[in-house]
Order: sequence, then C-alpha cells, then structure tokens
Amino acid sequence: MTSISTHVLNTSTGRPAEGVPVELAQRQATGGWTVLGSSKTDADGRCKDLPVPDSAAGTVLRLTFTTEGPFFPEVSIVFDVDPAQAHYHVPLLLNPFGYSVYRGS
Repeated sequence: MTSISTHVLNTSTGRPAEGVPVELAQRQATGGWTVLGSSKTDADGRCKDLPVPDSAAGTVLRLTFTTEGPFFPEVSIVFDVDPAQAHYHVPLLLNPFGYSVYRGS
C-alpha cells in the first residue's frame, strides 16, 4: 500500500501554510473521482493523516487544496502512483498568483 503526504509552503512569507484544507481522491475506471478523505495542514504546513488509497495498479490520485487565494481559489494536483512505492510526498509551494509542485522524498 502507498501512503500519501503533503506540505504547503507560502513562498510570499517563507512560512508554512497552516489550516489549508486538503482532499485526496482516486480516479475510477469510469473516469469519475472517489473522495478518499480530507484533512488540513498543521502548524508546520504538513498533512500527514491522509488515507491510504486502494493499491490497484496504475492508480491516479488527485490532491485538491482549498487555497482561497485571490487568483487560485483551489489547486488540484493529479498524479500517478506506483503501488510498489511505499510513499509519495507531494509538496505545494504557493503564493497569491502562482504555485509549483514536485515529488518530494
């Protein structure tokens, strides 16, 4: 089974983004999405308690961050996971008019 974690950093302030709602969903064979769970970032901007997705091969997941920003009210990151990998860390670097994401360690 593959676990998922994330970290949100406000690059405008250089500080962690606390209290950002995060939703984890899994794409179904029909093309729709099933919400697996949700959480909020902690004081360190981290979200460590997301549910473990179904470990079917070729799993496509989506993290949706409710950012409530002036330009991006939400950010959705869609990514493939390999069930053979034990963990995926997907950090989000965020500012009012842009964002970046990468696969962390």
